[in-house]
Amino acid sequence: MLQKLFSYTRRAVDHYHMIEEGDRIAVGVSGGKDSLTLLTALAGLRRFYPKSFEVVAITLEMGYEEMDFSPVQTLCDSLEVPYVRIPTQIKQIVFDVRQEENPCSLCAKLRRGALHEAALAAGCKKVALGHHFDDVVETYMLSLMYEGRISCFKPVTYLDRVGVTLIRPLLYTPEHFIRSFSNRQALPIVHNPCPADGNTKRQEVKDLLKLLEKQNPGLRERIFGAIQRYPLDGWQADTSRYRR
Repeated sequence: MLQKLFSYTRRAVDHYHMIEEGDRIAVGVSGGKDSLTLLTALAGLRRFYPKSFEVVAITLEMGYEEMDFSPVQTLCDSLEVPYVRIPTQIKQIVFDVRQEENPCSLCAKLRRGALHEAALAAGCKKVALGHHFDDVVETYMLSLMYEGRISCFKPVTYLDRVGVTLIRPLLYTPEHFIRSFSNRQALPIVHNPCPADGNTKRQEVKDLLKLLEKQNPGLRERIFGAIQRYPLDGWQADTSRYRR
């Protein structure tokens, strides 16, 4: 199963030229299954990828006292990856000070800024995010249904204001595989107690796609293919991509 994860990851990395010789890459580790799987994938890829690169794990501690990241430290030690933990007051700002009715947008903005700053402080000019295959399809549908736009994040994004490049090495990896991998590998998942977790428009779209997929098998695959063939900015058609 680990080899299959490496195959998914390397396919994305090679197709979109995500890694160059000498890169020092920060992995944003929230403690969820996606970011821990990404960390495991890139840490393993270092051993045989033709271009030498380094990996640093970075966690933004949101301000929830019940979130214990010590098991993640143990995982990083076993993977021989430096682990940086950054205390923040994001929870307090979003919920206690601002009392946001729709907190996800502000929270995401604050997290992005803090992660980019922490990455640069750790000597990393690339940041790897744990967005996977299903995230791509859901983001596209969110934009279409709620914004009236045909849009999605890019596999590789250069942020000229901060001098950081975002990469998404799991974009060919389906969520069901990540879930199975994290369970079999007993990855140290850290539960997110955020009150907005699971009560979002994204969750609505996730549930809708699950229903439509039952009626139309392969729907997500076709939507993903359409995103690449359109093509959206930053995306490229890839007829040789592994079938799931």
